[in-house]
Amino acid sequence: MVNWRDIQKKAVGFRDARNWKQFHNPKDMALSLVLEATEVMEHFQWKNGKELDKYVREHKGEIADELADVLFWIATMSNDLKIDLFKAFEEKMKKNEKKYPVKKSRGKHTKYTEL
Repeated sequence: MVNWRDIQKKAVGFRDARNWKQFHNPKDMALSLVLEATEVMEHFQWKNGKELDKYVREHKGEIADELADVLFWIATMSNDLKIDLFKAFEEKMKKNEKKYPVKKSRGKHTKYTEL
């Protein structure tokens, strides 16, 4: 099983072998992350119901590629910014649990400020 550090090392190694770190400042990495996330979104734009289900089945590999691109930027950014992503995730989930208590939010898509 691959662990997070292996993913980070592979992403950073790929980048560093090509001498691309010089281009990877936090702003541009954040922009690249957003751009890759929009490429994920493109797969779902204007599709609903059965059409969407069929599309996902037929294009799963392409969607996976785009998600992997998003993961690349998350891995390199968290590495370069020295952010322990698993610790950050745990802390964020604790905050989310307070914002969205099950009793108030279950089955609702309401923003926490409106609960």
